[in-house]
Amino acid sequence: MADADYRAIYREWLENAYFDEQTRLELRGLPENEIEERFYKNLDFGTGGLRGIIGAGTNRMNIYTVRKATQGLANYILKNAPPEKGAAIAYDSRRFSKEFAEAAALVLCANGVKVYLFEGLRPTPELSFAVRRLRCAAGIVVTASHNPPEYNGYKVYWDDGGQVQSPRDLEIIAEVDAIGDYSIIKLIDREQAIETGLLKMIGKEIDDAFMECVLAQSRNPGLIKEMNDKFSIVYTPFNGAGSVPVQHALKQAGFTRVHTVPEQERPDPDFTTIGYPNPESPDAWRLAVKLLKETGADIAIATDPDSDRVGAVQLKNGEPVYYSGNTLGVLLTEYVLSSMKAAGTLPSNPAVVTTVVSTNMTAAVCKAYGADCFEVLTGFKYIGGLMSKLENSGSHTVIMGFEESIGYLIGSHARDKDAVTASLLICEMAASYKSRGMDLEDAMDELFAKYGCFKEASKSFAYPGLEGIARMKEIMAGLRANPPQAINGVNIIERRDYKTGVVDKMGVKTSTGLPESDVLYYVLEDESWFCVRPSGTEPKIKMYCGVRKAGEPDADSAIKALAAGVNGLLA
Repeated sequence: MADADYRAIYREWLENAYFDEQTRLELRGLPENEIEERFYKNLDFGTGGLRGIIGAGTNRMNIYTVRKATQGLANYILKNAPPEKGAAIAYDSRRFSKEFAEAAALVLCANGVKVYLFEGLRPTPELSFAVRRLRCAAGIVVTASHNPPEYNGYKVYWDDGGQVQSPRDLEIIAEVDAIGDYSIIKLIDREQAIETGLLKMIGKEIDDAFMECVLAQSRNPGLIKEMNDKFSIVYTPFNGAGSVPVQHALKQAGFTRVHTVPEQERPDPDFTTIGYPNPESPDAWRLAVKLLKETGADIAIATDPDSDRVGAVQLKNGEPVYYSGNTLGVLLTEYVLSSMKAAGTLPSNPAVVTTVVSTNMTAAVCKAYGADCFEVLTGFKYIGGLMSKLENSGSHTVIMGFEESIGYLIGSHARDKDAVTASLLICEMAASYKSRGMDLEDAMDELFAKYGCFKEASKSFAYPGLEGIARMKEIMAGLRANPPQAINGVNIIERRDYKTGVVDKMGVKTSTGLPESDVLYYVLEDESWFCVRPSGTEPKIKMYCGVRKAGEPDADSAIKALAAGVNGLLA
């Protein structure tokens, strides 16, 4: 966008009475670089929806960009589904989440689309569940997941309860992009929407049905009762939507010794005691680890603000052990499959779905139980999409799905990652291992002995600002134009370019069989691997790598060397 363009749009927001006085006040007197950053483009409505910094401007999350996105979605719904099927909407504890959710609801209602709006904050997996339960055409959840407090976002779901898949995602984007004038967005007031029956508030009935599905995933209720007086838990919802449902699930399952971090139990959009509410960050665990040490509890779990992701920590010799998403995913895969096999409930056609950047150890575990392991692109939208496809075809019964970024779905009640159910299963699994005198680290050592020692590493490289976007494109183009031949002297024998859809294995070319995505994946002759991809939500390039060795010392040294070699390509 040329300088004159962003300045013209800025003046329009300052002078047009359509924008409220508070918005205009925020914009007055901004420095030039801030004006350009806020108006040089429209906030991208990506394949999952919106995510950005809260504030006034076309490149910010605000009530106007939310309304515009929702008008585009409404146009798409009206072309592709009966409006009476409606849409479900949920939101988390972030700044303006409630206001954005209601704004979206009223735009849909103004377009004649029925809306089921949750009466208070709810976890993302319950929104996915509600879309399926209510047989809606679509769904929206207002959240920025684990991003810092200045962010918010907006994710779109379709009728299977999963995030929109191709080509729907691109078709919805086209509808949103076609709206050039905010004044054409249809509006209705809340009272009228309720009176006409277009807006229906929902809550307890869906809560109870969702919780029934969560509790049904418990693999060994008897064990929980047996271990209840010997096993205790620390839980923190990071001031988010998981507080009520996770605590309720644990209590209903039989866990009564649960200590919740008091400073983080209630909603706090500023995440005052956390800052960056990401369970993958050790810094975010400070108060939970403190309470873990004070109480002597067996495990601490933390869910992110919209409660779709969950992490876990245990103490070893008085010091915290932070479990990675790959570790928890493999442990859950083993626990669920082995429990079902022991109970005689493992179906004849089981499947587990994971991603190309997650650990290869999952395939080894699945093989031991006769389950097929499927890999998809990064992002739970692809996991949920394949789950629906496999189940609709009748070819497989999907037991669970997971991705390395601490996202898990056990069961088929939803099509997005579910930290409520995963929290219950992680605690049950930990109690099961404790009954054998083991913690989760011991359990992983047992699996290494059984399947081989798999180790993984990942790192994000930040490229902020306008210059950063250009730099990211330059790096990815450079890797394609001059592909690396070896890392640390070990030859690369296979290259997968998910953007072109081509797999090149020593000159033999085949198809990836997956949708187009800006992802590069490399396999080395010692069976180690690494992958590079730009983030879909942040100005970062992410690197992932993995190795498999006979023993842990060899695997630890190998993964460090591989990560260092790959980092050199991106630094």
